[in-house]
Amino acid sequence: MWVFIFLPPPPPVKRLFEEVSKRLKLRKKIITYLKNDLNERFDKEKYEILKFLRFNLVYAFPYNFIKKYRCKKVKVYTGSSKLRYVLHDGKRMYFPESWNSSQIKKYYRSVIKEQDVSSPHRYETPSFFVNEGDVVADVGAAEGIFALSIVEKALKIYLFECGSEWTAPLKKTFEPWKEKVVIVQKYVSDVTDDNCVRLDDFIQKEEINFIKADIEGAETALLAGMKNILSSCGNLKIVLCTYHKKHDALELKNILTRNGFKTEYSKGYMICIMDKELDKPYLRRTLIRACK
Repeated sequence: MWVFIFLPPPPPVKRLFEEVSKRLKLRKKIITYLKNDLNERFDKEKYEILKFLRFNLVYAFPYNFIKKYRCKKVKVYTGSSKLRYVLHDGKRMYFPESWNSSQIKKYYRSVIKEQDVSSPHRYETPSFFVNEGDVVADVGAAEGIFALSIVEKALKIYLFECGSEWTAPLKKTFEPWKEKVVIVQKYVSDVTDDNCVRLDDFIQKEEINFIKADIEGAETALLAGMKNILSSCGNLKIVLCTYHKKHDALELKNILTRNGFKTEYSKGYMICIMDKELDKPYLRRTLIRACK
């Protein structure tokens, strides 16, 4: 007589099943929504997402370009310091000392995927970019991939990053350009105190030309703390993330428009799969670019 004992799957496998199940349920909801929405009004961008979802799980970027990063080879080096690094466009990008090679590879794949030419999260485009000699504020710098990509043509860069784990890696990454890169370990907001700073208070006597911000939904507070810059700078480009909160895209657009900026959203959408409050329309605009 055979006795079958069914044991529960080990925790990693169980988590994988739960994640796949969650994405399948969300996929079904989004497909149903898109079909109904497209029946009312055809939208090419949404139609492309519908085609992708018919044959794939739900991902933050519902586009085929993400597939080339799944198995992309990443080499991690160990330098004279304890910090590991990768080579990004031939330049060393360092990571926190506590991170192992697997963490670094996974993280690096995610940030280069965000900046793929087909990604709605790419900050620069052929018509919207940092010019030679610009003063740049990178707000929410994290590992510094954006600043590293423009460091050689910028006149000066302010890196705002409040996460203490990034302080040492950023100093090491930008050591070759330390004469023009300033690292500020504070939140950028609408108040100035021990932990936060308003851009209006920090940048007073020089013109700022380009601001990039990815600060987890605090972008409206950022704009509230730079009213003088918005009204006085005549040669300013701003690129902000618009997907962290449901209504950010419209609210940020309205603020920038009221201050005389021409605006446009990046092409495509994101699906915020980690957002517990994600509901219709499920898709969110990723970036807004603005200029005077």
